[in-house]
Amino acid sequence: QVQLVESGGGLVQPGGSLRLSCRASGNFFSINAMGWYRQAPGKQRELVAVLTNSGKPNYTDSVKDRFTISRDNAKNTVYLQMNSLKPEDTAIYYCNVAMILRLGQTNPRDYWGQGTQVAVSY
Repeated sequence: QVQLVESGGGLVQPGGSLRLSCRASGNFFSINAMGWYRQAPGKQRELVAVLTNSGKPNYTDSVKDRFTISRDNAKNTVYLQMNSLKPEDTAIYYCNVAMILRLGQTNPRDYWGQGTQVAVSY
């Protein structure tokens, strides 16, 4: 069984910083990609950043130059460093991990974290 545990959300003033983390645990063979999505009230869930095994990160335009995604493969953990936060960054942030559960599996399976609230306000 696979579990994703997120941490690091909270309330911060505009211009502030937060660091999210998500650790994957359980029985799996390998991780293909780790990323972050967010969902603001009344809006659809959107991709924030993703990091595949190629090592090249992809960001949604609105967070480029402000957010940085990174991975610690030894700890099966993905981080999202969020700087210069804006009120429009307020959302629930979800960790997403694409995994190969066993040798020979060709299509990775997606797993989601429980979500962590990020609120940017005075």
